[in-house]
Amino acid sequence: MPAATRRPVRRRADVVAAALDLLARVGLPDLTMRALGAELGVQQSAIYHHVESKQALLGAVADEILARGPRRRPRADDGPLDALRLRCEDVRAAVLAYPDGADVVMSMWAFGLGGRSPVAEVDALLESAGVPPEHVTTAGRTVLHFVYGHAYDEQSRAQAARAGIVTADTPADFATGLGIVLGGVRALAEDGRPGGSQPG
Repeated sequence: MPAATRRPVRRRADVVAAALDLLARVGLPDLTMRALGAELGVQQSAIYHHVESKQALLGAVADEILARGPRRRPRADDGPLDALRLRCEDVRAAVLAYPDGADVVMSMWAFGLGGRSPVAEVDALLESAGVPPEHVTTAGRTVLHFVYGHAYDEQSRAQAARAGIVTADTPADFATGLGIVLGGVRALAEDGRPGGSQPG
């Protein structure tokens, strides 16, 4: 690659930014370390001076996808569940902004390598809504599983449609599904036990 096209690589953030640019153009399957080296104008081995492994890189990419997403502020009269709905919508918008963004963030979150930035905020909002402390972690994971999973479904269907595998449009039911999930959260906060539980 000619020197004029080389991108400066001084920090880990430079590598992550280049990986995000590449992800936006080619998607996750073609986001290889070789392709990233070509993007940066360096040998593939030089990337490992800034990231320990490809998985570590993808963890950082997941964090940056979320960091670059929208972050709207709740209105003064919004309750915790209103604020939680808003945050879920923004997280969804963040992962949908990049091809395979949901796959990257969801996978790295599952592996414990990235994508954790919404967790503490979601848990705090659940606590403020009155969810019993022993159920906050599970409720938070359930909410984020729906957000990431729905976005993954949207992106997978869109890719299949572009490839001619399916022709059906993706159902525009995120708001409805999120309402169902948050309805369960509200019931949990009011009753103090998960739906379907029987008092002892």
